[in-house]
Amino acid sequence: MRNALIWSLLAAGLAAPLLPAQGQTRGNPPITAITQESGGPIAADRAALHLDHVDLAIEVQPASHSILGTATLKLRTSAPLTQLLIDLDRNLPVSSIRIDGTVLKRDRWSNPDGRLRIALPRPVKAGDIVTAAIAYGGTPHVAVRAPWDDGLVWSTTPGDKQPWVATTAQGYGCDLFWPCLDFPRGEPDLVDLHITVPAGLKAPSNGKLLRVDTLADGRTTWHWRARSPNPYDIALNIGPYQELRTDYRSRFGNSFPLIYWYLPSREAKAKALFAEFAPTVDFYEQMIGPYPWTDEKLGVVETPHLGMEHQTINAYGNNYRKTPSGFDEIFQHELGHEWFGNQMTVANWDDFWLHEGFTQYMQPLYAQWREGDARYAVMMDQFRLAIRNKAPIVSGKIRTEEDVYEEAKGGPGQDIYYKGAWVLHTLRYLIGDAQFFEATRRLVYGRPDPRPGNFKPRFATTAEFITIVQQVTGRDLGWFFDAYLYQAALPDLQVERSGDQLRLRWKTPQDRLFPMPVDFTVDGQPRRATMAGGAETLTVPAGAHIILDPNAHVLRRSDSVEAYQQWASQR
Repeated sequence: MRNALIWSLLAAGLAAPLLPAQGQTRGNPPITAITQESGGPIAADRAALHLDHVDLAIEVQPASHSILGTATLKLRTSAPLTQLLIDLDRNLPVSSIRIDGTVLKRDRWSNPDGRLRIALPRPVKAGDIVTAAIAYGGTPHVAVRAPWDDGLVWSTTPGDKQPWVATTAQGYGCDLFWPCLDFPRGEPDLVDLHITVPAGLKAPSNGKLLRVDTLADGRTTWHWRARSPNPYDIALNIGPYQELRTDYRSRFGNSFPLIYWYLPSREAKAKALFAEFAPTVDFYEQMIGPYPWTDEKLGVVETPHLGMEHQTINAYGNNYRKTPSGFDEIFQHELGHEWFGNQMTVANWDDFWLHEGFTQYMQPLYAQWREGDARYAVMMDQFRLAIRNKAPIVSGKIRTEEDVYEEAKGGPGQDIYYKGAWVLHTLRYLIGDAQFFEATRRLVYGRPDPRPGNFKPRFATTAEFITIVQQVTGRDLGWFFDAYLYQAALPDLQVERSGDQLRLRWKTPQDRLFPMPVDFTVDGQPRRATMAGGAETLTVPAGAHIILDPNAHVLRRSDSVEAYQQWASQR
């Protein structure tokens, strides 16, 4: 998602996203609270709906900053219903609705607040299928600062000023530009996209390209088909793109296309980024498992915003920035979401850290895979300085995306990235690589032995991940997850020395048990405190030089980190 590293770069003035076109009114037209809310508690009559299929035809009109669309939704219900509740921004007024082919009278629907209410011509019972064809259009909400907020980005290309358009929707949701079920389980099984754009422009999108039709006036319609995309993943990308393409031969024996759509004036830089595609995919396949969408593609498109994990068409707008890690961290991060977010999706935004914590941790892991332990340690140290501990990573409640992502709303904010990555780093130390990566594969694929064709996209929860870890390790690690996920404050390792006695004790909120082992050195010689019961007294030579946790394996409170953070906040 909105990569946390870029937050810090922006704050330091070291990175700047590309700006929208002049004359664009960002933040308008305004949206309602319901449209801005994505996920959260779902009423029974909305939760009863499942999207078997979406056929979405959208014409994008850059000259007027408007769209026209027809969404045909094939909905299955698990409960009796007399109405449909469909999420759609009221800035996109509906002109007609057909239910199972029958045209509804105008008084049979309304949309005062961003939730389209459709009175069904007849009641439906559990198990019935209803097809709703909804024609709509208008001026969609314009993002203020995509991807940190959402909407349309109407921009123009550098130099020749051709239309360059993109969407982001993770925070506010899919209803910004199409009628949808705006909660994680609102994911459709199959989507057909027909995107019509002005002559000379291309429209790369999710899934597999089936055909491109040229209309009489030169406009083109791009027909894409995608399976099981997250509602916010469906994306519009329009521009005068050029393509780089190759077939990738996977370590699992199959092949699939790698495609990058880029702006023509940036060919040399685009080729350099494209050279990173294959080794990055190989890393993920070696460490985690098969790329999940081999029947479609691995696609990336250059966008006028920084980036987003739109399934099989990841948005990239990092302007080919270089970092000491030696790889493009926006590209690498968003690609990781194909596993952590798209293949494995959280059913409740409260578990958002499973998307972002894992994907963030894949960055130092990739650095370690490329260069070794030193680069890994440097990146983990950067992450450690950004942990804020203002709220628990997981609340145990059903939450909206913004309730989690926005610290001002009481959420953990960027800790789902940085602290999430450090929780995984410490867990890996505690249980070892073999068990850590087996648990990760089970979380992502639902099985320990993924191969192309033997898994499907799945929903996951924090509770399930904890169960998986405990099954894989054969250990009750509830204390670990309670301390790191469900508490804001970090465990504090308290130390006392008296003569030849070294006393170590973990201090936690409410004095909860925390038997985390601690490595240490005595005059350079390695030792370990098992910390059974959360404390241990050891005999060491009086006056010996002690270094606790010399390799920084354990996430814990640090006086020096807190002092640095306070100093940095006052600069």
